[in-house]
Amino acid sequence: MLTEDQIKKVALELIGKIAPEADIENIDPADRLRNQFDFDSVDFMNFAVALQAHLKVEIPEEDYPQLATLKGCIAYLKSKCNP
Repeated sequence: MLTEDQIKKVALELIGKIAPEADIENIDPADRLRNQFDFDSVDFMNFAVALQAHLKVEIPEEDYPQLATLKGCIAYLKSKCNP
């Protein structure tokens, strides 16, 4: 069972690896990740794949839009990790 804080920590860690220039301390949880730093479609795909590998969950490609914001990412992954 993962908490929202644990999921947030994993997501921020992975964002920091993919976009090292990102100011992860000041991410707006409601704003799209692509708007906040230089995240292109390949970076976003790498982020989704890394989340799957790290959290050992399957994220269908049609669900990727739910990962567009940190807030959406946390809510989506909380439901996937805690069925």
